[in-house]
Amino acid sequence: MSAAEPRKRLAALTLGALGIVYGDIGTSPLYALRECFAPGHGLDASHDHVLGILSLILWSLIVVVSIKYLALVLRADNHGEGGILALLALAQDTIAKRPKLALAAAMVGLFGAALLYGDGVLTPAISVLSAVEGLEVAAPALHEVVLPVTVAILIALFLIQKRGTSGIGAFFGPITAVWFIVLAVLGVRGILREPAVFAAFDPRAAVAFFLEAPERSFCVLGSVILAVTGAEALYADLGHFGRGPIRIAWFALVLPSLVLNYLGQGALMLSDPSAAENPFYLLAPPSMLLMLTGLATCATVIASQAVISGAFSLTSQAIQLGFLPRMRVEHTSAHAIGQVYVPAVNTLLLLGTLTLVLLFKSSSALAAAYGIAVSATMVVTTLLLGLVAVHRWHWPVWLAIPVIGAFLFVDAGFLAACALKFVEGGWLPVLLGIAMCVLMATWQRGRKVLDERIRERRLPLPIFLADVKNSSLPRRPGTGVFLSGNPDGVPVFMLHHLLHNGVLHERVLLISFRSEPVPRVAERERVMLEDLGGGFWRVIARVGFFERPSLPAVFSELRRQELDVDVMTSSFYLGRESLVRGTNTKLRLWQFNVFDFLSRNALRASVYFDIPENRVIEIGVQIKL
Repeated sequence: MSAAEPRKRLAALTLGALGIVYGDIGTSPLYALRECFAPGHGLDASHDHVLGILSLILWSLIVVVSIKYLALVLRADNHGEGGILALLALAQDTIAKRPKLALAAAMVGLFGAALLYGDGVLTPAISVLSAVEGLEVAAPALHEVVLPVTVAILIALFLIQKRGTSGIGAFFGPITAVWFIVLAVLGVRGILREPAVFAAFDPRAAVAFFLEAPERSFCVLGSVILAVTGAEALYADLGHFGRGPIRIAWFALVLPSLVLNYLGQGALMLSDPSAAENPFYLLAPPSMLLMLTGLATCATVIASQAVISGAFSLTSQAIQLGFLPRMRVEHTSAHAIGQVYVPAVNTLLLLGTLTLVLLFKSSSALAAAYGIAVSATMVVTTLLLGLVAVHRWHWPVWLAIPVIGAFLFVDAGFLAACALKFVEGGWLPVLLGIAMCVLMATWQRGRKVLDERIRERRLPLPIFLADVKNSSLPRRPGTGVFLSGNPDGVPVFMLHHLLHNGVLHERVLLISFRSEPVPRVAERERVMLEDLGGGFWRVIARVGFFERPSLPAVFSELRRQELDVDVMTSSFYLGRESLVRGTNTKLRLWQFNVFDFLSRNALRASVYFDIPENRVIEIGVQIKL
């Protein structure tokens, strides 16, 4: 490899990070400063107010994004991967010997993960709507077409998801790079009007703003948080790009462009307070408004794409970690494991996004709902980061308390301010988060109870093998494959098969998939094969939460280990549980009903594990929970 190759790869990754990682935070200038001066806050665009709010925005970008996420959170990688579920797995692994703390971390982490689904609904709605609203600035007569155009763009966006991002991903980086350059140029254009705006870098401007009107200033924090939306993407996409490209993109282009644009908007408002109505679009010359609206729409579509893809990836991880039932997960790239498409989630996000747009009708009305989702997720990340810092990095208490406490103070302040807008729309992400959290917790709890009941009925493997050896059980030619959740016992449906059919194949594979709390399992550790004698083999296939369990892939590895098996000549036996609520169940009635509904509607195991349909035999088993 030539000396230039690493530099070319770094440049390509940095450009890719611009499009995928920074699309969301890059579109915040469209609405963040405008919402700070929304009529509901009762603030005029006076000199002190403009400088105070600008100071809050600038220091939020520095403290929350540059220091917290770029310097600290990116260090908490789970085998190179990031994201709130990866952080949860890392935290739980660290505190595994403290069950109560691990349970509390799980509930907090699940709620944070659930809020990201709300983000997947809110980001496309507010981003695309705020961009298309530029048409109103260019030509007020176009007000009536804003909603129809927004709806059309969103429908098209969700319809192309099944094609994956690999085909259009190459355009994301360059378009977003152009977007940030335009932000910087517009910002400089505004700053030249009023260079005194640089006084916003002085944190005393923010302090003075708070001292003048504490109550109103506190309420404004609920809009200031909009300037750092998308910060979670820095961590979630860590595995795709690595720390270096993400940090380089931020400090080399993204942060300077955002700072210049916010300062430009503030300078415009200092020279013309009426510009507070829409300072972003009013920065541009009237002749460029339509072109800027088109570019902004492209940027918001890219930002939405990244969040939607994140929801797909989160779902895939949650399924592997046991928080959601099996769903159809389609991999859209042969090279990038993280690029997946989940049809069910895509449909739900589309319906949710369209409902929001038609219900709230403007990006300003959506701002209250957006802020609380972002701030609550940041609080969860900080709490989990604290567990990792103390129990994994072994930070001393004298260091952990002030550092994590400072971040938590900032995040909690944003959350409290956003909570004031609960009635105005903040209830929406909270409701979505609670619903998804209850759903995931109920599924996990139901699976645990179901596994306990199956374990009670499962015959120990050594006893079964001894019985088969000493019996005259007929064996037919071929390979029979039985999937089992526990490699140490005999699957209940296998016993039912023997009871009714009284025959086994000459070679029997007992295959168990084991989900590991790591993104990917090393190739040499993925499949463990053990000869149990008498034609029986135990196979344990280990998969990470970024990987898809596939029986054809397992068979390929078995052949590499010199076991002659073929998917198309084997018979696969799968159990299909029929659930009945028992009198001594550990599940409440509503929990049982939810779990039963999810179980009945889960994707069939044959499809999920990629087994040819004509090689599958399903055996029904009734289990009392």
